[in-house]
Amino acid sequence: MGTKYKGNASEVQSLDTYIKFIRASETISSRINSSLAKNGLSESQFYVLDALFHLGPLSQKDLGKKIFCSNGNITMVVDNLEKEGFVTRKRSEDDRRVFFVHITKKGAKKIQHVLPVLVKKISVELSILNENEHEELQRLTKKIGLSDKSGN
Repeated sequence: MGTKYKGNASEVQSLDTYIKFIRASETISSRINSSLAKNGLSESQFYVLDALFHLGPLSQKDLGKKIFCSNGNITMVVDNLEKEGFVTRKRSEDDRRVFFVHITKKGAKKIQHVLPVLVKKISVELSILNENEHEELQRLTKKIGLSDKSGN
């Protein structure tokens, strides 16, 4: 079902596309997040562990930017991961105001267990697309993501 918005054709088309894009994204995200929850992780916690596992230690600020998380939220996410023993914080030797977040052996084990499960779940969710459709969706979402048409 399309939008009932009464704008010009371009506006209606853009709104319809946006609604479909967000609904599809939210549907898949919801299914994936339930899989993460079964493994004891939130989406943000998974992103932090994944980033640290693949990129190595990052400052808490850079980690927040990497996973599109606000300063306040990244602090809470790292706090909770630290309580579980999945990460540690170490003060920078160069700037005492900066803390670097490191993944622990326990955290690395967790991501090594969860990542393959998640990849299989994502593969199932996107199996409706053929190879060409995957490539086209990747191209289009990258084009949208890299555009600077925000008007800010």
